[in-house]
Amino acid sequence: MQTNATNTSVGVAHVDRDELRRRISDKYREVALTPEVGFHFHTGRPLAGMLGYPDELVDPLPPATVDSFAGTGNPFLYGLPEEGETVLDVGCGAGFDLLIAAKHLGPFGHAIGVDMTEEMRQKAQASAETMGLGNVEVREGFAEQLPADDDSIDLIISNGVINLCPDKPAVFGEIFRVLRPGGRMQVGDILVHLAVPQEAKDDVELWSNCIAGSLADNEWVPLLEAAGFTEIELSNETDVYSGSKHESDAREFDTRGVTVFARKPVA
Repeated sequence: MQTNATNTSVGVAHVDRDELRRRISDKYREVALTPEVGFHFHTGRPLAGMLGYPDELVDPLPPATVDSFAGTGNPFLYGLPEEGETVLDVGCGAGFDLLIAAKHLGPFGHAIGVDMTEEMRQKAQASAETMGLGNVEVREGFAEQLPADDDSIDLIISNGVINLCPDKPAVFGEIFRVLRPGGRMQVGDILVHLAVPQEAKDDVELWSNCIAGSLADNEWVPLLEAAGFTEIELSNETDVYSGSKHESDAREFDTRGVTVFARKPVA
């Protein structure tokens, strides 16, 4: 069984990776299949409104896709994709951001969703078919091993996923690898302003609720720079836990949703 017990690098946690993935997959399987039951975080249209998604982006989506939305930021605050581009959504879930991107790519663009949870992949693909989007492809995979070729993607999007990954440098390295020179990363995620102690980082339940695995506010830029990114910007900090069942845990570490932009240099 794979673990990171001996690695103390910034952005690398020593939780049991297989157990963490199982717990996360179980939780987001529930989000895909039964979003109406409620969770320890906000979901659906109210969350989308909290994160600044305009109605014109949300309204065309199938209700089932909107109901299963569980993001932490808004990747499109930094701009929608251009027609003909190739977009990859890391941890696409039920397809909320993936389908928004696909609608703006036109018939010659390509929207690729990657997710480790089968129920989420099935829901995303079914929603694409419901919307008549033939430019969508959903693949099985992990953020640390993206199923995409080098220099093949114009835009990487993601929402609430990177904090769930125990090896952030590997994730940023993979995003950098698959982006074309000049390509950009626009992701929603989580940051904490107060340090998360080791006992909390070892709590898989806190990981699966997007808290324990979050990067600190002063860790994002150095890790992205180390991967090779430039033009890094963090914006739109949002208290996405306000009023949720995990509000007290999130408050303990001053946890915020955030939207992050970075670019792969042309040369």
